[in-house]
Amino acid sequence: MARLSRNFYMGNTVEIAKKLLGTCLVRILDGEALVCRITETEAYIGRCDKACHAYNYRKTPRTSILFGSPGHAYVYFIYGMYHCLNFVTEPEGEPAAVLIRAVEPIAGNETIRRLRFGTNTEHLTAYQRKNFMNGPGKLCKGLSLTTLENGMDLTGDTLFVCEYPTDIGLASPLPSRERICAGPRIGVDYAEEARDFPWRFWLETEV
Repeated sequence: MARLSRNFYMGNTVEIAKKLLGTCLVRILDGEALVCRITETEAYIGRCDKACHAYNYRKTPRTSILFGSPGHAYVYFIYGMYHCLNFVTEPEGEPAAVLIRAVEPIAGNETIRRLRFGTNTEHLTAYQRKNFMNGPGKLCKGLSLTTLENGMDLTGDTLFVCEYPTDIGLASPLPSRERICAGPRIGVDYAEEARDFPWRFWLETEV
């Protein structure tokens, strides 16, 4: 499986957040490849962003992974119930990351549904089908990602990103009528001026 190299995560975090759209997140679980297409991201940059956990280079045991080598997973637990998956970006010493907000399952769908809802496809409600993996906590549950995966190397063999579905043996092409949209991030109203940074990106199909 061709995958993104560590060099991909070295650049500008905002640009990386946009470039990740349409790529495929692969989670190998018990020998099965769970594959999801990334459809929504958010950028966080510690040196200037009050919404970032490491704003103004604040280093704690929790945020230490953000100061390390790019291309590692930063997984944290919030509200006592949700996990969030982030990709560490920029050179070592610069705390920054991209939050993966939403994905679309491509392969391993039944396993993802079982992890997410505890049941198979035929028993899902219309609401569950519509809101399958459209949130950071939802995608972590569907891919069985917890703080045990915090610090995982994204260039390894368990959790990584492929540029195109064809890299993992899937023939379906990327949609050709999509555009990248941008807007303020979600849930950061506390972050003063940073709450208005247009650092959330998502794919939208043109009609």
